[in-house]
Amino acid sequence: MNTEETLAAAAKILSDPPRPAEITRPTPTWMNALLASPDDLLPMAGALLDEHLGWLSCVTGLDPGIEAGYLEVLYHFSAGAAVITLRVRRPREIPAVPTLSDMIPIAEVFERELHEMFGVEIIGLRNINKLYLPEDWPDGVYPLRKDFDPAVLNVSG
Repeated sequence: MNTEETLAAAAKILSDPPRPAEITRPTPTWMNALLASPDDLLPMAGALLDEHLGWLSCVTGLDPGIEAGYLEVLYHFSAGAAVITLRVRRPREIPAVPTLSDMIPIAEVFERELHEMFGVEIIGLRNINKLYLPEDWPDGVYPLRKDFDPAVLNVSG
């Protein structure tokens, strides 16, 4: 299957009811699908995997700023040159998404990083031990959020 066929097949899956995603094509090889609900993540990711339309290559967090009122979690599936990104938008105050780690074991590492760096709760994730930050890092301080203030760490240089 070539890139265009892969993206067309993904668009069909992601556009089907009951709750279709909002799909955009920022580049000829990249499809963005903003999911209507975090409840759509597992079935949509499962459908992409069932149809062999990519493998989970990365999960990233996106903070557009406090004024936006939300955070986004982006799940990037790669199939050759084709990239299909499932986007889940969550309220900034209580960001939570279900884990993909039961379906895709490597997702655990990405989800732990997302939890640690952005404060996104990963529902069902069994291991939430820190990956990068020291064990004594303060709770509720997320270094990749735009409102992060290093002064709260009280580090003297």
